[in-house]
Amino acid sequence: GSSRIEEACDIYARAANMFKMAKNWSAAGNAFCQAAQLHLQLQSKHDAATNFVDAGNAFKKADPQEAINCLIRAIEIYTDMGRFTIAAKHHISIAEIYETELVDIEKAIAHYEQAADYYKGEESNSSANKCLLKVATYAAQLEQYQKAVEIYEQVGTSAMDSPLLKYSAKEYFFKAALCHFCIDMLNAKLAVQKYEEMFPAFTDSRECKLVK
Repeated sequence: GSSRIEEACDIYARAANMFKMAKNWSAAGNAFCQAAQLHLQLQSKHDAATNFVDAGNAFKKADPQEAINCLIRAIEIYTDMGRFTIAAKHHISIAEIYETELVDIEKAIAHYEQAADYYKGEESNSSANKCLLKVATYAAQLEQYQKAVEIYEQVGTSAMDSPLLKYSAKEYFFKAALCHFCIDMLNAKLAVQKYEEMFPAFTDSRECKLVK
C-alpha cells in the first residue's frame, strides 16, 4: 500500500543522509534516486524532483555525468509543473558541471541558453542576462564572434535604459567592440560610432578611448 511506499521513501532518504555523512557520494546519490522513483509511484512529483536534485548534488562529488542525468530528471518534473524559474536554476547547475568537471563548453552554452530562455519567459530579465553574458563569453572563446556581439549589444542596450545598470553598459559595448575587432577593423569602427550615438556616455569612457 501507499503508506508502506512512503515509509520506504523515508528510509531511503535517511540512508542517503547517512551515506553523505560517511562521504560515500555514489551510494548517497543512488539512495536519493530510489526515493525519487518511489515518490513518482506515489504521484508526489514535488518530492520526487527534490530527491532527484539531492541525488544530483551528491553525484556531483563522484560522478558528474550521473549528476547531470539526475538534474535533467528533476528539470523534466519542474517544467511539467510549470516551475520554470527553478528549472532554469538547475540548468545553470548543469552548465557549471559542463564548465568545470566535464569541460564541454558547447553543452555548457546550450544549458545557459535554456536557462536564459526560461528566465525570460518568467520576466526575470536580470537573471536571463546573467546567463546570456556567460553564453557570450564562451561564444567569443569559441570564435563565434557574431553571436557574442549580438548578446553584448542586447544586454548593453537593456542596461543603458536602466538607471541602476547604465554604468555597466559601457563594459558590454566595449566587449562587443572587441568581438567586432576580431571580425575586422572596419566593423569595429562602425560599431564604436553606433555605440557612441546610442549611448553618448560611452564617448568619454576609458573603454571607448582604448578601443579607438
